[in-house]
Amino acid sequence: MKESDLTTEPIAQNLIKLISNVCFSVFVFTVLIFTVIAVTYQPPDPWLESAPALTKLLTETENATFKIDGSMLKTGEDIASSSPVSAPAGLVTEATIEISEEIIGNMTVKNSSSSDYSMDCDDLKIVNCSDPRVLVAVERFNLKVFKSIVFLEYETPVNGSSLDECDVSWRFRNKKEKSWRRYRDFRRFKFGFGENCTYKVFHTSGWHSGVNARRPRIRPSSGRGGGPKVVRGGDPEINDTIPTLGSQTNFRRGKYLYYSRGGDYCKGMNQYMWSFLCGLGEAMYLNRTFVMDLSLCLSASYSSTGKDEEGKDFRYYFDFEHLKETASIVEEGEFLRDWKKWNRLHKRKVPVRKVKTHKVSPLQLSKDKSTIIWRQFDTPEPENYWYRVCEGQASKYVERPWHSLWKSKRLMNIVSEISGKMDWDFDAVHVVRGEKAKNKKLWPHLDADTWPDAILTKLKGLVQVWRNLYVATNEPFYNYFDKLRSQYKVHLLDDYSYLWGNKSEWYNETSLLNNGKPVEFDGYMRVAVDTEVFYRGKTRVETFYNLTTDCKDGINTC
Repeated sequence: MKESDLTTEPIAQNLIKLISNVCFSVFVFTVLIFTVIAVTYQPPDPWLESAPALTKLLTETENATFKIDGSMLKTGEDIASSSPVSAPAGLVTEATIEISEEIIGNMTVKNSSSSDYSMDCDDLKIVNCSDPRVLVAVERFNLKVFKSIVFLEYETPVNGSSLDECDVSWRFRNKKEKSWRRYRDFRRFKFGFGENCTYKVFHTSGWHSGVNARRPRIRPSSGRGGGPKVVRGGDPEINDTIPTLGSQTNFRRGKYLYYSRGGDYCKGMNQYMWSFLCGLGEAMYLNRTFVMDLSLCLSASYSSTGKDEEGKDFRYYFDFEHLKETASIVEEGEFLRDWKKWNRLHKRKVPVRKVKTHKVSPLQLSKDKSTIIWRQFDTPEPENYWYRVCEGQASKYVERPWHSLWKSKRLMNIVSEISGKMDWDFDAVHVVRGEKAKNKKLWPHLDADTWPDAILTKLKGLVQVWRNLYVATNEPFYNYFDKLRSQYKVHLLDDYSYLWGNKSEWYNETSLLNNGKPVEFDGYMRVAVDTEVFYRGKTRVETFYNLTTDCKDGINTC
């Protein structure tokens, strides 16, 4: 063997070893980098995201860092995957209508074989509203005309004001709403007849025009002690009863999670929801009943006085009945009365675990046997925010139950009435002005881009002329959008102020919740209704995605 071969072989082996060591080092370093990222990464806050990302993010676990944005107010029924409610049976569709027609046809054939049966088209000039063929004609007409809603059930038509008219009532929901809450409309239909002496709808009047089909009102009543507990009025499906724990034995057998008031009190409604759902989510994780305070503080940003307003009822804003159906809750007043009563009557006190910092995680409490876990938020802000409980690792196993928090059915009835007045056939534009339009440092173009002339120019490329156009906005000057009326049928929230005026169902029912005192239709309610009507528009034009190039959260945040 040559000497050169002996020299070359060790060099080649050393080179291979060197390359292997470098590759292994790169691999180890890469794994280390990914490990650090996985440990330290916190997903973004949904309230800072764009509208298309918001729906997705609200249904995931994430860090609770919070920034308020009150321009649009989403709740569970606006989020596609948040509502595990199955579709109700008995929907009215083309298939069900065809089955009804077949049954009616068989009955007609059977009746026509009788010697005393005779039928002439002239007989249809006097409409028999109880004839099943009348309802079939209405169902088919509604499916053709009102394509934005799902028809759930009909009531038997009744006589209208003339011989060729019938009033018909039905339950429905809008296709844009993810919940299966039912709303009611009743309209007047004018009939003629078509081929083979079949009924045909010639015309229908507007929203709630079929007054003879309107269900008679039931006089409202209130529950026992401590103010009104039950409200029965225009909508019999609303049940505001406050659940009780029953006997002292039931109280002692229960397991409760109790949050005392923290720094979230009197903050914006989005922060309230974010924190409330953190507490409710922790209660679900711990398999405990959540103790909730029905008394809210309305932030000054939504108040007509410009000051925080305490003593607002949760039921003004949110669907308490749905919350009761989807989560284990007890009202704070009922809970405290039962707790004090137990301690007064029994020598053995109720076991209580007091938690004084949000840094004690839900996981650390998962095996606690105490009857009551009492989280106390006595530290300075922001350490005393409820949502801090769900930060960090807790966000990976405590899920916010968005499906449990819906907007108030009373507010949603107003939404349905506004949409129904436009026959659910309208487009919508969301115009953000207010403080953002004044802040030229963060939003340099917003003011100019939301002037009426600029809006009209943008809308011409997006919305057909003379369409119904709903304008959801925080602009306080009613006539600000008058220039749009030259091209569109403009609708503003204040056009429907009678829906919460002193003769409205909303006014009467909320007054009952407030011990007979009138309730103001406040800024949060306005934004909630604006949000939901906007979502129901066929074409929706956004401020920060269509009207202006400014970023939603200020300069350089897009």
